[in-house]
Amino acid sequence: MCGIIGAIHLKGNISSILRQSLKRLEYRGYDSSGIATVSDGVLYVKKDKGKIDDIHDRINFDTLPGSIGIGHTRWATHGPPSKANAHPHTDCQNRIAVVHNGIIENYQELREQLLSNGHHFRSQTDTEVIPHLIEDALNQTPRLDEAVAQVLPQLEGSYAIVVLRAKRKELVCARKESPLVIGLGSRGVYCASDVPAFLPMTRKTIILEDDELVHLTSEGALVSRINESGGLTQLPIREPITVKWTIDMAQKGGYPHFMLKEIHEQPRALGDTLRIRKVDLDAFTELLHNHKNILTIAAGTSYHATLAAKYMFSQIANQLIHGVIASEGSDTIARSLGADTAVLAVTQSGETIDTIHAVKHLKNQGATILAITNTVGSSITRLADSVLYTQAGPEIGVAATKTYATQLATLALLSISLGKMTGAQTKKECQELHDALNQFPRLIQSVIRNQENIIKDTAQEYITKSSFFFLGRGISTSTAMEGALKIKEIAYVHAEGYPAGESKHGPIALVEPGFPIVFVAPNDNTRRHLEGNVMEMKARGAQIISICSEKDQTLIKLSDHAIPLPALPSTSFSPISYAVPLQLLAYYAAILRGHNPDQPRNLAKAVTVL
Repeated sequence: MCGIIGAIHLKGNISSILRQSLKRLEYRGYDSSGIATVSDGVLYVKKDKGKIDDIHDRINFDTLPGSIGIGHTRWATHGPPSKANAHPHTDCQNRIAVVHNGIIENYQELREQLLSNGHHFRSQTDTEVIPHLIEDALNQTPRLDEAVAQVLPQLEGSYAIVVLRAKRKELVCARKESPLVIGLGSRGVYCASDVPAFLPMTRKTIILEDDELVHLTSEGALVSRINESGGLTQLPIREPITVKWTIDMAQKGGYPHFMLKEIHEQPRALGDTLRIRKVDLDAFTELLHNHKNILTIAAGTSYHATLAAKYMFSQIANQLIHGVIASEGSDTIARSLGADTAVLAVTQSGETIDTIHAVKHLKNQGATILAITNTVGSSITRLADSVLYTQAGPEIGVAATKTYATQLATLALLSISLGKMTGAQTKKECQELHDALNQFPRLIQSVIRNQENIIKDTAQEYITKSSFFFLGRGISTSTAMEGALKIKEIAYVHAEGYPAGESKHGPIALVEPGFPIVFVAPNDNTRRHLEGNVMEMKARGAQIISICSEKDQTLIKLSDHAIPLPALPSTSFSPISYAVPLQLLAYYAAILRGHNPDQPRNLAKAVTVL
């Protein structure tokens, strides 16, 4: 869940490049940071607790000498944020430095073994065992790549690592279940946990696979596969892909926060996603159609997208699907599946470790794996039998916004395609649904343009409230759950998303005068029943905030605050537009409470540890 960078330039100091690269990776972790460089055979390290800019103000990363180095921005797993626990970590002789993303599950045993052999440790981290193991391995071979290859089979768990040593101008990097990409530029070579780290320098990228190791020098990148005994097999030269993102796409573009920028980017992201090639969609749909059972696996916001899909598939394709939270996948499913099941895994990053582990478990049972992700070359794509890519572009804000919208759009397209294949929808009805779906980019643009100030005022009205309910019926239950998650994530307000019909089976006991309740109320077939739930809450003094149709004058009059939205061309896809005001409500609640929505405490963008 941390951000790592390594770079070798042909000439000139690398330290400021590394620092700027870490800034572009700060969404992956921001409780401590550090940089190590090598100059004239000496290893230099600067690191500390805190955010990158604050650390730089104190110790000035840019004074580190040398044209080769590594950097790290941390999200703590083993050991609290501190200078000692910050990466890079070094060996006893201060000749080897390592940055690491992931978790070493057997680090305690390795640490005890190394201590008994006379090694000295300075931190509480799992990562620190790696440079000490490499230190010992270099006693057996002078080559750094061979030494690293000997160490990696000893590590249980996940890792993306970059290794630097004082002796030579070289880096060695490797991955297992944590993302790592290589950048090839005219000024030098790079490795990083994500493309934005080196995007200003190059768009030419090699995406590494599990158990691959790369030896980087100023001459380029040599890729090898690590075998179980720690040997290396050199792989053929791999042609780099050209990333189409611009640096502006990966930066704030004039907005105060990435989250707000990405909310505003949703019309564009949706439009791009709705242009998924028909041939790809048809092939993906056919795999679903050829299986008796469909199971969805996802975590967090992606899980809420699959809850919405449950309704879409039922209503449009007459297909029942079963949704499972990824972290519960192995335990929930046990050994009850087989070759007659298609598993639809939805993950923004393609690296969510809970989803990856659940998918591996289900794949071992013979299930067919289909994936929806935003990240080309991610781990999930190598496990899947077929992949659909959303077209959100880079999402830097920790709270998912445009990736949620594009997941919903992809699942909506899939439900229409499956409805056509099953015969649940006629050709004409499918076209009508497509036409309706294609109106949502315009609808979202209208919501943002016309309602953002109203939503900001609503957030101001409830700034002192410490608890919320978000209620909806049918497909809007998933929207309510996503709204509650957003305000929890970034405004640190307790909130529960709940089916409105179930609210009287317990939650209503918490309602007292002034208690804020957000109703997600599109004008669909649940609207009449929802009005009764509104009345139940009003009778107990609740303050009603309604996200509803601009034509729903009854609900607008019943509400203390209403956020009226344009009429829907199809209520089957309501979460796509009805989630937007909830994203903005959470954003402004966070701002008004003095919190940074891009860096919510205890959270990071890609959850790559169990």
